[in-house]
Amino acid sequence: MLPEIKIQKEEILSDNWYILRKFTYDFKLKNGSWQTQTREAYDRGNGAVILLYNQEQKSVILTRQFRLPSFVNGNPSGMLIEACAGLLDKDSPEDCIRREVEEETGYKVSHVRKIFEAYMSPGSVTEILYFFIAEYAASMKIHEGGGVEHEQEEIEVLELPFEKALAMIDDGDIRDAKTIMLLQHLRLKGIL
Repeated sequence: MLPEIKIQKEEILSDNWYILRKFTYDFKLKNGSWQTQTREAYDRGNGAVILLYNQEQKSVILTRQFRLPSFVNGNPSGMLIEACAGLLDKDSPEDCIRREVEEETGYKVSHVRKIFEAYMSPGSVTEILYFFIAEYAASMKIHEGGGVEHEQEEIEVLELPFEKALAMIDDGDIRDAKTIMLLQHLRLKGIL
């Protein structure tokens, strides 16, 4: 059964980086009564993420970069190890992730495989994230990667043995949810 919801008011609280909206809405409870609720939703657009893997070498490509929200929430360096990702902007998820792979890692991949999509923090963020995997080889490396300067990106590219990347989850060195999900996917599906 779908819930009954009536949006009463929508306010833009911030349009500085992305859009933060405050919604006041009526929500019909199971007992038939209506309750007015207020919530905020951060709209940063939808995104895509990919894990590059090499079956022969049993390795993966990850990135490391500074993430302010992790820093202000107790990560002393603010650095996170992550799978390559980016916002769709006006691209399809497939086009977006091919572009991001090239910008961030320096690899040019042609075949990407969508494995699933997920809301990453649905209590406060509207974003749907499209998850991909793709094989890579040294011959696909066209430049050093590192991100795009005008987007203020300073990204370190990491090539890691798959087993080491998995161990880094247990050690707390990889704490990014999308990356953990992709690494676990490769393990669960027996890809690496």
